[in-house]
Amino acid sequence: MGITTPDWVKNAVFYQIFPDRFAKSQKSHQGLWISNNLEPWDDPPTLQRYKGGDLWGVIEKLDYLKDLGINAIYFTPIFQSASNHRYHTHDFYQVDPMLGGNMALDALLEAAHQRNMKVVLDGVFNHASRGFFFFNDILEHGPLSAWLDWFIVEGWPVSAYDGSKPANYVSWADNRALPKFNHDNPQVREYIMQIGEYWLKKGIDGWRLDVPNEVKAPGFWQEFRSRVKAINPDAYIVGEIWEDSRQWLDGTQFDGVMNYLFTAPTIAFAAGDRVIMEFVESLSYYPYPALSAPEYAEKIQQLLALYPWEIQLTQLNLLNSHDTARLLTIAGGDRASVELATLLLFTFPGAPSIFYGDEVGLPGGLDPDCRRGFPKEKNWDLEVLNYHKQLIAVRNQYAALRTGDYRVLYAQGGVYVFSRSLGTEQLIVAVNVDTTPAAITVEFADLQTRPENLLYGKGRVLWQGNRLELDIPSRTGCIIA
Repeated sequence: MGITTPDWVKNAVFYQIFPDRFAKSQKSHQGLWISNNLEPWDDPPTLQRYKGGDLWGVIEKLDYLKDLGINAIYFTPIFQSASNHRYHTHDFYQVDPMLGGNMALDALLEAAHQRNMKVVLDGVFNHASRGFFFFNDILEHGPLSAWLDWFIVEGWPVSAYDGSKPANYVSWADNRALPKFNHDNPQVREYIMQIGEYWLKKGIDGWRLDVPNEVKAPGFWQEFRSRVKAINPDAYIVGEIWEDSRQWLDGTQFDGVMNYLFTAPTIAFAAGDRVIMEFVESLSYYPYPALSAPEYAEKIQQLLALYPWEIQLTQLNLLNSHDTARLLTIAGGDRASVELATLLLFTFPGAPSIFYGDEVGLPGGLDPDCRRGFPKEKNWDLEVLNYHKQLIAVRNQYAALRTGDYRVLYAQGGVYVFSRSLGTEQLIVAVNVDTTPAAITVEFADLQTRPENLLYGKGRVLWQGNRLELDIPSRTGCIIA
């Protein structure tokens, strides 16, 4: 039996929301806890303070997202937690009351589905937090705790808060705030499986899995997939894995991963030597050194050969996220770099994902700066918003850009040209990252159509028989249909 993945993902444009920073409801709502000690929305974000964004606020923004062309939302964690990013889960069955509680998620799912928008939640199943009931019981009762073997304790007394002593239990990245589950314990395994099932039954459309490569228990993700898909065969399962992910993308585990193997070369090509190293060198996705068009073509061909085509079409493609600096800042404020990379994002196989605020030109350095409050409308970069709308509209209009084959036609110097074809529908995408205009010629041996309508961008298109002559201004790209 071949690999199957959800068809809706192949046609999705995702929008990633960090709930504390996207939108704060202007109304009072039942179930919403409001603090009097919030960080001002427009102040630079800090590691520990909250700005107070909530799910009711997201609901009020759904029409904005629909107008943008978004049809899927991926939320970073929303469950009860003592951190603004909520990767320190206290209760996997309770939406954080600062976000509006479970009733806010119910309302969000109904409102999103009415607009034909999917909702994917972040599943943090590798670790919990010190405030998680089962671990807290160990802190209270020591070796007598009924939940002792849910975690891996290496010494007594457990030092959960005293930084002068070693954290004598296994934790994620040696962070004592994040005790790691013992996934070899069948009770832990069953607990996590039931969480996955519970929220699917409540109406979510999939899971993004946090650091799933660190769960080593044999067969764990295969069982997770089978149980999730038994409830909703179209549920999307996407893993946060930054490198070669072939062992998880065999059709028995994930439908895709966050595709940093696309991110890195795309930034290295579009931004080139404009990349500011302090914003990228501490991470593992290496958008440097600068790549020429032939080098970029080679990276892309390697990536497209890495996974089965069915998986390629359901990868989650991105330019930045809550874990990276924003591309505008990485590229030293060079807006052309961002537009070129965005053009490549929206014309690549797989589901493109926008990190909230990118579409209005929001900058941001490394965490926590990449998690700024969504800007007020008066501070939006309308040119950036306009080209996002254009690119999303073109992608949504042409099936070839979503599921058509991808063929490199030309790669010399700083000019990269490729086609996306599906049946009789053929589009050509050309990008010139150089600071000088380019005039190129592409010969076609098996041409079925002659795309000549400039859908996006600038340039001059001329056909001479089966030969395409293209003039592309510097630091621009175009789509031809």
